[in-house]
Amino acid sequence: MMIRNSTYQETSFGFQQGITPGIKYLLIANAGVFVLQYLLPAFNLERNFGLVPYAVSHSFAIWQLATYMFLHGGLMHIFFNMFALYMFGTDLERQWGTREFLKFYFVTGVGAAIITTLLQVNSTIPVIGASGAIYGILVAFAVLYPNRLVYIWFLFPIKVKYLVMVLIGLGVLASWSQHNDGIAHFTHLGGALIGYLYLKADWRLVRWLSPVKNYFRRFKKGPKLVQTKRQPDELMDEVDRILDRITELGGYENLSEREKKILDSASKKLSERQK
Repeated sequence: MMIRNSTYQETSFGFQQGITPGIKYLLIANAGVFVLQYLLPAFNLERNFGLVPYAVSHSFAIWQLATYMFLHGGLMHIFFNMFALYMFGTDLERQWGTREFLKFYFVTGVGAAIITTLLQVNSTIPVIGASGAIYGILVAFAVLYPNRLVYIWFLFPIKVKYLVMVLIGLGVLASWSQHNDGIAHFTHLGGALIGYLYLKADWRLVRWLSPVKNYFRRFKKGPKLVQTKRQPDELMDEVDRILDRITELGGYENLSEREKKILDSASKKLSERQK
Protein backbone atom coordinates (compact mmCIF):
# COMPACT_ATOMS: atom_id res chain seq x y z
CA MET A 1 0.00 0.00 0.00
CA MET A 2 1.16 3.52 -0.75
CA ILE A 3 0.00 6.93 0.46
CA ARG A 4 0.32 10.00 -1.73
CA ASN A 5 -0.33 13.64 -0.83
CA SER A 6 -2.13 14.93 -3.91
CA THR A 7 -1.70 18.61 -2.95
CA TYR A 8 2.00 18.67 -2.27
CA GLN A 9 4.26 15.76 -2.89
CA GLU A 10 4.24 12.08 -3.65
CA THR A 11 5.36 9.92 -0.76
CA SER A 12 5.95 6.21 -0.91
CA PHE A 13 4.80 4.75 2.36
CA GLY A 14 7.18 2.23 3.80
CA PHE A 15 9.22 1.27 6.80
CA GLN A 16 12.08 3.49 5.65
CA GLN A 17 10.34 6.30 7.52
CA GLY A 18 11.18 4.62 10.78
CA ILE A 19 8.91 3.81 13.69
CA THR A 20 8.05 6.65 16.04
CA PRO A 21 8.35 5.99 19.81
CA GLY A 22 4.63 5.86 20.59
CA ILE A 23 3.90 3.52 17.70
CA LYS A 24 6.79 1.31 18.78
CA TYR A 25 5.50 1.07 22.37
CA LEU A 26 2.02 0.15 21.17
CA LEU A 27 3.31 -2.45 18.70
CA ILE A 28 5.42 -4.11 21.38
CA ALA A 29 2.59 -4.06 23.94
CA ASN A 30 0.04 -5.53 21.53
CA ALA A 31 2.44 -8.18 20.27
CA GLY A 32 3.41 -9.13 23.83
CA VAL A 33 -0.20 -9.53 24.95
CA PHE A 34 -1.00 -11.49 21.79
CA VAL A 35 1.74 -13.98 22.64
CA LEU A 36 0.42 -14.28 26.20
CA GLN A 37 -3.04 -15.09 24.87
CA TYR A 38 -1.65 -18.22 23.24
CA LEU A 39 0.82 -19.15 25.95
CA LEU A 40 -1.71 -18.81 28.79
CA PRO A 41 -5.06 -20.05 27.45
CA ALA A 42 -6.13 -21.25 30.90
CA PHE A 43 -6.21 -17.66 32.17
CA ASN A 44 -9.01 -16.83 29.70
CA LEU A 45 -7.64 -13.35 29.07
CA GLU A 46 -10.40 -12.53 26.58
CA ARG A 47 -13.11 -13.02 29.21
CA ASN A 48 -11.26 -11.28 32.06
CA PHE A 49 -9.62 -8.43 30.18
CA GLY A 50 -11.71 -8.11 27.02
CA LEU A 51 -14.59 -5.65 27.06
CA VAL A 52 -17.68 -7.39 28.45
CA PRO A 53 -20.36 -4.65 28.67
CA TYR A 54 -22.37 -6.57 31.28
CA ALA A 55 -19.30 -6.98 33.50
CA VAL A 56 -18.46 -3.28 33.21
CA SER A 57 -21.99 -2.08 33.95
CA HIS A 58 -22.97 -4.64 36.60
CA SER A 59 -19.68 -5.74 38.19
CA PHE A 60 -17.75 -2.48 37.78
CA ALA A 61 -14.96 -4.14 35.78
CA ILE A 62 -13.82 -0.75 34.55
CA TRP A 63 -10.29 -1.93 33.71
CA GLN A 64 -11.80 -3.67 30.70
CA LEU A 65 -12.47 -0.27 29.11
CA ALA A 66 -8.72 -0.04 28.44
CA THR A 67 -7.37 -3.59 28.50
CA TYR A 68 -9.58 -4.84 25.66
CA MET A 69 -7.51 -2.77 23.21
CA PHE A 70 -4.47 -5.02 23.65
CA LEU A 71 -6.22 -8.34 22.97
CA HIS A 72 -6.84 -9.74 19.50
CA GLY A 73 -8.74 -12.63 18.00
CA GLY A 74 -6.15 -13.99 15.62
CA LEU A 75 -3.05 -13.30 13.56
CA MET A 76 -4.86 -11.43 10.78
CA HIS A 77 -6.81 -9.36 13.32
CA ILE A 78 -3.69 -8.04 15.04
CA PHE A 79 -1.77 -7.71 11.77
CA PHE A 80 -4.28 -5.40 10.09
CA ASN A 81 -4.81 -3.34 13.24
CA MET A 82 -1.08 -2.85 13.79
CA PHE A 83 -0.46 -2.18 10.11
CA ALA A 84 -3.14 0.54 10.14
CA LEU A 85 -1.70 1.91 13.39
CA TYR A 86 1.72 2.28 11.78
CA MET A 87 0.50 3.50 8.40
CA PHE A 88 -1.88 6.19 9.63
CA GLY A 89 -0.53 6.86 13.12
CA THR A 90 3.05 7.71 12.20
CA ASP A 91 2.29 11.11 10.65
CA LEU A 92 -0.06 11.97 13.51
CA GLU A 93 2.61 11.24 16.11
CA ARG A 94 5.22 13.22 14.17
CA GLN A 95 2.89 16.23 14.09
CA TRP A 96 1.47 16.02 17.64
CA GLY A 97 4.33 14.49 19.57
CA THR A 98 4.37 11.15 21.38
CA ARG A 99 2.56 12.26 24.52
CA GLU A 100 -0.39 13.83 22.71
CA PHE A 101 -0.62 10.95 20.23
CA LEU A 102 -0.75 8.32 22.97
CA LYS A 103 -3.35 10.34 24.82
CA PHE A 104 -5.45 10.51 21.65
CA TYR A 105 -5.06 6.76 21.15
CA PHE A 106 -6.28 5.89 24.64
CA VAL A 107 -9.05 8.49 24.72
CA THR A 108 -10.53 7.16 21.47
CA GLY A 109 -10.10 3.54 22.53
CA VAL A 110 -11.65 4.02 25.97
CA GLY A 111 -14.33 6.30 24.52
CA ALA A 112 -15.25 3.61 22.00
CA ALA A 113 -15.53 1.10 24.86
CA ILE A 114 -17.81 3.40 26.86
CA ILE A 115 -20.11 3.90 23.87
CA THR A 116 -20.19 0.14 23.25
CA THR A 117 -21.06 -0.50 26.90
CA LEU A 118 -23.87 2.06 26.86
CA LEU A 119 -25.38 0.65 23.65
CA GLN A 120 -24.99 -3.03 24.58
CA VAL A 121 -25.18 -2.85 28.36
CA ASN A 122 -26.41 -6.44 28.84
CA SER A 123 -24.07 -8.10 26.35
CA THR A 124 -21.86 -10.85 27.76
CA ILE A 125 -19.84 -11.32 24.56
CA PRO A 126 -16.25 -10.03 24.94
CA VAL A 127 -15.11 -7.29 22.57
CA ILE A 128 -11.38 -7.34 21.84
CA GLY A 129 -9.00 -5.46 19.59
CA ALA A 130 -7.54 -2.01 18.99
CA SER A 131 -10.04 -1.20 16.24
CA GLY A 132 -11.84 1.49 18.26
CA ALA A 133 -8.63 3.48 18.62
CA ILE A 134 -7.64 2.68 15.03
CA TYR A 135 -10.88 4.17 13.72
CA GLY A 136 -10.18 7.28 15.76
CA ILE A 137 -6.76 7.49 14.10
CA LEU A 138 -8.32 7.00 10.66
CA VAL A 139 -10.71 9.89 11.24
CA ALA A 140 -7.90 12.13 12.55
CA PHE A 141 -5.77 11.30 9.52
CA ALA A 142 -8.67 12.06 7.17
CA VAL A 143 -9.30 15.41 8.89
CA LEU A 144 -5.65 16.48 8.81
CA TYR A 145 -4.66 14.94 5.47
CA PRO A 146 -7.96 14.64 3.54
CA ASN A 147 -6.44 14.53 0.07
CA ARG A 148 -3.78 11.91 0.67
CA LEU A 149 -4.19 9.05 -1.78
CA VAL A 150 -4.27 5.51 -0.46
CA TYR A 151 -3.61 2.71 -2.92
CA ILE A 152 -5.73 -0.27 -1.93
CA TRP A 153 -3.77 -3.45 -2.65
CA PHE A 154 -1.30 -1.19 -4.49
CA LEU A 155 -3.79 -0.81 -7.36
CA PHE A 156 -6.85 1.28 -6.60
CA PRO A 157 -6.29 4.93 -5.57
CA ILE A 158 -8.74 6.63 -3.24
CA LYS A 159 -8.45 9.79 -1.16
CA VAL A 160 -8.30 9.14 2.56
CA LYS A 161 -11.39 11.23 3.28
CA TYR A 162 -13.46 9.05 0.94
CA LEU A 163 -11.97 5.84 2.28
CA VAL A 164 -12.96 6.79 5.82
CA MET A 165 -16.45 7.78 4.68
CA VAL A 166 -16.88 4.38 3.04
CA LEU A 167 -15.64 2.51 6.12
CA ILE A 168 -17.93 4.47 8.43
CA GLY A 169 -20.87 4.04 6.06
CA LEU A 170 -20.34 0.29 5.92
CA GLY A 171 -20.10 0.24 9.71
CA VAL A 172 -23.40 2.09 10.08
CA LEU A 173 -25.16 -0.27 7.67
CA ALA A 174 -23.70 -3.32 9.39
CA SER A 175 -24.72 -2.05 12.84
CA TRP A 176 -28.34 -1.79 11.65
CA SER A 177 -28.27 -5.31 10.24
CA GLN A 178 -29.51 -8.19 12.37
CA HIS A 179 -26.75 -10.43 11.04
CA ASN A 180 -24.05 -11.23 13.60
CA ASP A 181 -20.76 -11.13 11.71
CA GLY A 182 -18.56 -11.16 14.82
CA ILE A 183 -17.36 -7.59 14.24
CA ALA A 184 -17.81 -4.91 16.91
CA HIS A 185 -19.28 -2.22 14.65
CA PHE A 186 -20.45 -0.06 17.56
CA THR A 187 -16.87 0.01 18.85
CA HIS A 188 -15.54 1.05 15.44
CA LEU A 189 -18.13 3.80 15.07
CA GLY A 190 -17.61 4.89 18.67
CA GLY A 191 -13.88 5.30 18.10
CA ALA A 192 -14.52 7.29 14.93
CA LEU A 193 -16.99 9.57 16.74
CA ILE A 194 -14.68 10.19 19.70
CA GLY A 195 -11.76 10.86 17.36
CA TYR A 196 -13.78 13.45 15.44
CA LEU A 197 -15.04 15.14 18.60
CA TYR A 198 -11.51 15.14 20.02
CA LEU A 199 -10.21 17.14 17.07
CA LYS A 200 -13.15 19.50 16.76
CA ALA A 201 -13.39 20.20 20.50
CA ASP A 202 -9.60 20.44 20.91
CA TRP A 203 -9.45 18.02 23.86
CA ARG A 204 -5.79 18.64 24.57
CA LEU A 205 -4.31 17.31 27.80
CA VAL A 206 -2.92 20.68 28.82
CA ARG A 207 -6.37 22.26 28.70
CA TRP A 208 -7.83 19.57 30.98
CA LEU A 209 -5.07 19.85 33.55
CA SER A 210 -4.65 23.63 33.68
CA PRO A 211 -7.69 24.30 35.94
CA VAL A 212 -6.53 21.60 38.36
CA LYS A 213 -2.97 22.97 38.45
CA ASN A 214 -4.23 26.52 38.99
CA TYR A 215 -6.43 25.37 41.87
CA PHE A 216 -3.57 23.74 43.76
CA ARG A 217 -1.23 26.68 43.09
CA ARG A 218 -3.50 28.77 45.31
CA PHE A 219 -2.30 26.84 48.36
CA LYS A 220 1.41 27.26 47.66
CA LYS A 221 3.37 29.82 49.65
CA GLY A 222 4.85 32.83 47.90
CA PRO A 223 3.54 35.55 45.65
CA LYS A 224 0.51 34.80 43.57
CA LEU A 225 1.09 34.40 39.88
CA VAL A 226 -1.40 34.95 37.14
CA GLN A 227 -1.12 32.39 34.37
CA THR A 228 -2.34 33.35 30.94
CA LYS A 229 -4.18 30.85 28.81
CA ARG A 230 -1.23 30.52 26.46
CA GLN A 231 2.23 31.97 26.85
CA PRO A 232 3.40 34.19 23.94
CA ASP A 233 6.42 32.01 23.16
CA GLU A 234 4.28 28.89 23.10
CA LEU A 235 1.75 30.59 20.84
CA MET A 236 4.43 31.75 18.38
CA ASP A 237 5.96 28.28 18.29
CA GLU A 238 2.55 26.90 17.40
CA VAL A 239 2.08 29.56 14.73
CA ASP A 240 5.48 28.75 13.21
CA ARG A 241 4.56 25.08 13.08
CA ILE A 242 1.26 25.84 11.37
CA LEU A 243 2.94 28.11 8.82
CA ASP A 244 5.28 25.25 7.98
CA ARG A 245 2.21 23.03 7.57
CA ILE A 246 0.75 25.45 5.02
CA THR A 247 3.84 24.94 2.87
CA GLU A 248 3.76 21.20 3.42
CA LEU A 249 0.06 20.81 2.56
CA GLY A 250 0.06 23.25 -0.33
CA GLY A 251 -2.26 25.94 1.00
CA TYR A 252 -4.17 27.46 3.92
CA GLU A 253 -7.38 25.68 2.91
CA ASN A 254 -5.82 22.30 3.70
CA LEU A 255 -5.27 23.14 7.38
CA SER A 256 -7.54 21.66 10.02
CA GLU A 257 -10.22 23.85 11.59
CA ARG A 258 -8.23 23.90 14.84
CA GLU A 259 -5.11 25.18 13.07
CA LYS A 260 -7.09 27.88 11.26
CA LYS A 261 -8.57 29.06 14.57
CA ILE A 262 -5.09 29.28 16.13
CA LEU A 263 -3.82 31.42 13.24
CA ASP A 264 -6.87 33.69 13.40
CA SER A 265 -6.50 34.07 17.17
CA ALA A 266 -2.77 34.85 16.89
CA SER A 267 -3.44 37.41 14.16
CA LYS A 268 -5.99 39.22 16.33
CA LYS A 269 -3.64 39.28 19.32
CA LEU A 270 -0.79 40.70 17.24
CA SER A 271 -3.10 43.37 15.82
CA GLU A 272 -4.18 44.38 19.33
CA ARG A 273 -0.55 44.74 20.47
CA GLN A 274 0.26 47.04 17.55
CA LYS A 275 -2.57 49.45 18.38
